[in-house]
Amino acid sequence: MVKSRIPLLLLVSLLAPVPLLAQAKPSKPNIVVFLADDMGWGDSATFGHPLIETPNLDKLASQGVKFTQCYSACGVCSPSRSAILTGRTPYRNGVYRHLSGNHEAHLRRSEITYPKLLKTIGYETCHVGKWHLNSKPQFNTIEYPQPGDHGYDYWMATHNNAEPSHKNPNNFVRNGEPVGELTGFSAPLVAAEATRWLSSLRDKSKPFALSVWCHEPHSPIATDSRFSDLYNGHDNSTYMGNITQLDHALGQVMQTLDAEGVSDNTLVFFTSDNGPVANFGGTTGGLRGGKRSDHEGGIRVPGVARWPGHIEPGTVSDVPVIGSDLFATVLDIAGIPLPTDRTIDGVSMLPAFAGKPVDRKIPLFWRTHVSPPGDRVAMRIGDWKIVGNDTLTEFQLYEIQKDWKEEHDLAATMPEKAEEMRKQLIQVWEAIESEGPDEWWKSDRQKPSRGGKLSY
Repeated sequence: MVKSRIPLLLLVSLLAPVPLLAQAKPSKPNIVVFLADDMGWGDSATFGHPLIETPNLDKLASQGVKFTQCYSACGVCSPSRSAILTGRTPYRNGVYRHLSGNHEAHLRRSEITYPKLLKTIGYETCHVGKWHLNSKPQFNTIEYPQPGDHGYDYWMATHNNAEPSHKNPNNFVRNGEPVGELTGFSAPLVAAEATRWLSSLRDKSKPFALSVWCHEPHSPIATDSRFSDLYNGHDNSTYMGNITQLDHALGQVMQTLDAEGVSDNTLVFFTSDNGPVANFGGTTGGLRGGKRSDHEGGIRVPGVARWPGHIEPGTVSDVPVIGSDLFATVLDIAGIPLPTDRTIDGVSMLPAFAGKPVDRKIPLFWRTHVSPPGDRVAMRIGDWKIVGNDTLTEFQLYEIQKDWKEEHDLAATMPEKAEEMRKQLIQVWEAIESEGPDEWWKSDRQKPSRGGKLSY
């Protein structure tokens, strides 16, 4: 009996749990940023639309936190995207305008992006979908930085819209090589490429950062009939189906994360680059203005975050957060210090994930070059929001937490508060202007819009 117990004890010791010090360290969290294009705050069931079906966004919110006061960094697309990657407000990082035609502005090589920083600690990175951070003649040329130059190991992107429409697009470029015509609709095609990279192409020994920047519901809208038929007979069926098509793409990515066994160690953040276009069917959920405006309808967008074990499922946060906060948030959870050689406007959202205030030293600030002249700039501090015209000579004041529709301008009845906010806004703008490449916007030949005096 004694002889037979010796190997048994040896076997038990081999099967016993490995001491904690000998176990492998948990891997760094993965990052997925899923970005819609022109999706309004009210364009989903998740944020209160009575008809549009968004089961995957609903599921994501049930597994994480829904932000009721999430903002894009600008009322149009290119600037808000630049802020996501750099943590710097658009006029500071140089992408102050939408880059749809021939223009010298672009996301400069000198800007530091979070994918570039993540790569320094071993992350693998991928971008799929819309890019729009250089002008059309600059896209996919060696003279100007492309996604690969801003930290992405692998990318498949269009310059701006999928063309000739979001059905069967033919203008995607993969790692510098034109892809040719694809069969299908843009968001599911983009999600399929993300899925392919996640399941077959990435180095699975490394943590990853994935950007999925869809084109939907930006015009020209093209919707698979299986989604538009859900709203058969409704005047807005194409647009509403387009949102559900986008939601389906989100589901494709979520399912792949599950299949790859990485969901529990992945932060997924869903948001939009700016507010909606009402003429195409978008809705702000009652907010004032829309795309191009610095009123709430142009900049308040859906925001949902899921990070199992770190975010309480099914919670709601009314802490104001902004797209530029993603930079600091990603660095925070990856353990990378913020750059100290430049101003970073965004802050870590980690407290907001739990509904707690964030420590924001630079106020939330917006300037949108194609806005109506009366709401060219805006700034929010706490519950207070000031909106200024293009020449910074006329201002509106709102207590935005109470007056989220911006129906009651308090500038005349609260002149001291209005003046306090005005001075702070001017101070913030002057600091931004001194850092950004202002020769780009001060030499812009675009005519001022709608009776304004400035084109920037």
